[in-house]
Amino acid sequence: MGRHLEVGERIVGIEELHGGITAEMRRLTIGTRDGGCRDLVLRTFVDPYFVEHAEDLLNREADALALLTGTGVPAPGPVAVDATATHCEYPSLLMTHLPGRTVLADEGLEARVPLLARQLVAIHALRPADRSQEYKAWTTADAVVPPHGADAVAWAAATDVIRKPAPRYEGRFLHRDFQPGNVLFDVQSRDEPALRISGVVDWVQTSWGPADLDVAHCSTNLALLHGPAWGLRFAGAYEEAGGVLAAAADERLYWRLLDALAFASGAEWVARPWREAGRAELTTRAVEERLDAYVIALLEALG
Repeated sequence: MGRHLEVGERIVGIEELHGGITAEMRRLTIGTRDGGCRDLVLRTFVDPYFVEHAEDLLNREADALALLTGTGVPAPGPVAVDATATHCEYPSLLMTHLPGRTVLADEGLEARVPLLARQLVAIHALRPADRSQEYKAWTTADAVVPPHGADAVAWAAATDVIRKPAPRYEGRFLHRDFQPGNVLFDVQSRDEPALRISGVVDWVQTSWGPADLDVAHCSTNLALLHGPAWGLRFAGAYEEAGGVLAAAADERLYWRLLDALAFASGAEWVARPWREAGRAELTTRAVEERLDAYVIALLEALG
């Protein structure tokens, strides 16, 4: 770690950052030789599954951060990566720190959704010379297990939709986990988020695939955080911002359900950091109920 600091610099503070699902995140305060300080962020994989896949994931994120430098997309800058834990106890990525914080409250969502949509359009507009790896679906029809108490008829119909071959698509550079928990807003005060995105983080899943898939993922997260109606609205906001989605309703439905059904077995996984961030009402059961309602709403809107 020390060899990646400037001469005369030292770590003077370490703060654990909450909200991450796959990794431990820490803000490192670096004392500079002129008496000032600057911040860096250290991502560390400690979970055995992510340690096993760390070499691919952390190198992919480091490459993505290097690619994003100078593009206008507000992302951290890469400082150093040790994807195989050669020098660190666990696989780690060191990057610059961005200002701002995530905002997950229902209040102000009407104003934030267009900003999220415009930011995602800007990400999809990037045309890297070297493409990321092709996207990977996070579930299959055979793997879907509906939440307890879910509408069995609706879930059977939804599962049949994703059992079909994936629609053809025009490839785009995808963040692949674009959602409110990975977007930072400049904040004037704790209760008044400024209407400006100051950063987009967590680029370990960058992929090449359909814009619909990134839109679907943000839509599902909005549905679970704020209610199914918000999940349905995000695609419209994306198109109003200039984004282009699949023309046919059945194709849109495929991508939306491919993402939504992947949450069936992971409600607690996503709900826990939301509760830690202050959304105490988002119990596992509450999230599962919203997921069920969202799947039904998608079938009614696009089926």
